[in-house]
Amino acid sequence: MRQAPNHSVPEIFLAFLGLGISSFGGPIAHLGYFRREFVEKRKWLTEHAYADLVSLCQFLPGPASSQVGIALGLSRAAIPGAIAAWLGFTLPSAILLVLFALGLPFLGGAHGSGWLHGLKVVSVAVVAQALWVMGKPFARDWLRTAIVLVSAATATLFPSSAGQICAIAGGGLAGLALPRASIIPPHSPIRITVGRTTGMVLLSLFFILLFALPFIAMESGNYSARLFSSFYRAGALVFGGGHVVLPLLQSQVVPSGWVSNDSFLAGYGAAQAVPGPLFTFSAYLGAVSSGSPSGWVGAGIALVAIFLPAFLLVVGILPFWEELRRVEALQKAMPGINAAVVGLLLAAFYNPVWKTAILSGTDFFMAAAAFLLLTFGKTPPWLVAILTAAAAGITG
Repeated sequence: MRQAPNHSVPEIFLAFLGLGISSFGGPIAHLGYFRREFVEKRKWLTEHAYADLVSLCQFLPGPASSQVGIALGLSRAAIPGAIAAWLGFTLPSAILLVLFALGLPFLGGAHGSGWLHGLKVVSVAVVAQALWVMGKPFARDWLRTAIVLVSAATATLFPSSAGQICAIAGGGLAGLALPRASIIPPHSPIRITVGRTTGMVLLSLFFILLFALPFIAMESGNYSARLFSSFYRAGALVFGGGHVVLPLLQSQVVPSGWVSNDSFLAGYGAAQAVPGPLFTFSAYLGAVSSGSPSGWVGAGIALVAIFLPAFLLVVGILPFWEELRRVEALQKAMPGINAAVVGLLLAAFYNPVWKTAILSGTDFFMAAAAFLLLTFGKTPPWLVAILTAAAAGITG
């Protein structure tokens, strides 16, 4: 059922701006930050509703964490709220990466430092906390625990979007075997602030642009149209988001001569050191591209193009979500799907989060301390990030 919005757009923008400034660690860590901020602190939705939303966004192509943010903004203040949530979460990293792109000719290279590594250590604690909290309700019996482990193994052995989709689909099939008493978990519906007509229009627009943009770009020969088409296609065809989009982006901009391979790799390194979604790497690529426009205008074109499919899909499908989840087969599958999502979280906790952050005993103890501060000390994540980065800078 469609409901009236009940939060101001500036409030939503500021909430996500804080996360855009402080959310390090990649898409899985972002989901942990979102859960803490909007489930625990602000209580915008319940744990089960949040898990359902994460499951839905895992099925859609594009950046899952950004789609969850767009859906949360939509639920509070309709489409303006969705735009505000996206802008708040995206702009900090996009601006930082464009500034890096503009300053790249004056830099000898991008070098890491101890405090940057400390931000990776914080992501270990954030993902561990998300596992700790989500694992309790969604893996509370032996069958769901088995789903978590099989899902984690699948995602680890097949580290691609196809592996993630298979893990979630397998979890849903296994969920059909769960005991009847645990089929339907407690649930509070996500607020729906747009109608079905709007949803259908946006879903239709997603497919129209997907097929029409390459033709428009080819016929016009216009560089802006080609840039927009290439980045729209990257955002529309990649499942799993995050690092999965990098090979597709490289195939779009390096062979064409828009961006040199050295510049591509330098930007990728910089993208690891900034908060927010990795898809903002597109802003860097648009800024350094050899065509015209580049700079801030090229960055804006690439940034909007790569996120537009995610926006159209998540806003388009949410008006139908509550009806879809009432389908009996989907109700039976949801507990298994939720358990599979925890398994994906577990797999990501091992690789890349743990493997890229925990390189010594000192790193382990810093991550453990950060986990204790977050979970039992109820310390704000931004403060934990500052303390851990400072500690890593001193010890590094």
